[in-house]
Amino acid sequence: MDYLPDAIVQYILSHFNNARDVAVCNCVSKRWKESLPYLKSLYFPRNSFDGYSGNDSPDVVVWKMLSEIVCLEELVVYSSFTISVLPNWTALVQPRIWSLWSVLMANPPKWDVFKNLESLEIVGARLEDPALSAALSACPNLTNLVLLGCEGVRSFSVALPYLEKCKLDFYGLGNCSLSLTCPKIELLEVQGCSWIRVRETTCLRKLSIANNTGNYFSYVSGRVYMVDFRKLSALESLSMRGVQWCWDAISKMVEWSSEVKHLYMKVEFTGDLESLLPFPEVDFVEFFNSHPKLQKFDIHGAMFAALCQKNSLKNVEQSFVIPCLEEVVVHVRSPLNAEQKMSTLESLLKYGKNLKTMVIRILQMKSNHSSTDDFFDDICWLRYMNRKIVRIE
Repeated sequence: MDYLPDAIVQYILSHFNNARDVAVCNCVSKRWKESLPYLKSLYFPRNSFDGYSGNDSPDVVVWKMLSEIVCLEELVVYSSFTISVLPNWTALVQPRIWSLWSVLMANPPKWDVFKNLESLEIVGARLEDPALSAALSACPNLTNLVLLGCEGVRSFSVALPYLEKCKLDFYGLGNCSLSLTCPKIELLEVQGCSWIRVRETTCLRKLSIANNTGNYFSYVSGRVYMVDFRKLSALESLSMRGVQWCWDAISKMVEWSSEVKHLYMKVEFTGDLESLLPFPEVDFVEFFNSHPKLQKFDIHGAMFAALCQKNSLKNVEQSFVIPCLEEVVVHVRSPLNAEQKMSTLESLLKYGKNLKTMVIRILQMKSNHSSTDDFFDDICWLRYMNRKIVRIE
């Protein structure tokens, strides 16, 4: 590289982003060190200061590196740092992308307004409601917001006029409330909220809502009680997951998402408070008539069982068709109501005129009764008769 022009050396070294690599390059020569101001991205991994024995604290080391950069666009800090030093860092640089890990934000941070910041990611943080609200208000031009594995949040609002993508994952009891006012929001993923209200949904294309699963507290507090989205006219993909949703929340989401193309439903129970109840009966014809654009339907036990009740198929007329459905994924766990379940599977094949793939996933279906074997035989026969469309997993 000694024979390369300075501009080429600067261009090559400006693509280094790991802080350790940058520090090593600075020690090679003065020429290499002079390329530091042209870095576009700077990344501090968790082990950035492992074995470090210098006199300056890690916070000061980061500050010194930032003070020499003039055009930084992305700052990622996975190593531990003191939240109070952020104003000192941001006084030096105004990156477009921030990624912060394992921060403690108990009090509202004294940040300036970050007009250039477009993407903010906070992972594994302990946040208090006023602190989170203050941090977001300092970032008015965000287009991408990611909060993953964060705890301590109970109730907060997001009002960002330019926000397009938002992923929220709150760790804990799953009982916090969220209010979102973002007229340009296109993608929203929410985990761990029981009350959700979104004011502006005209641009929302992809929506995923889940409550916490996998521990005792999931059954105690990890429920979805209330959703308020109004009409989801632009929605193309909807995912609903969790142990328990109130039926009012489920029915409203199904009603509002009439234009959806991909529907994923994995909710185990409905019911209020401590009662875990099965889904009520869902009319097969009414459901598909109200979702005429549905192309992919990923359906788990409870919703599938609701479509397989005795009267679910009573309104099927000869002219009925499911016009756009191309792929169905059905998760089967129980041989109960085997006859109705087979009838529903056959109806999907019969009325889905454009159906290309049906995947039947048998999940932990254990029973000593002969009905289990009979049901599985029927599924195998269905697969044999429709081998170009149906497969069993």
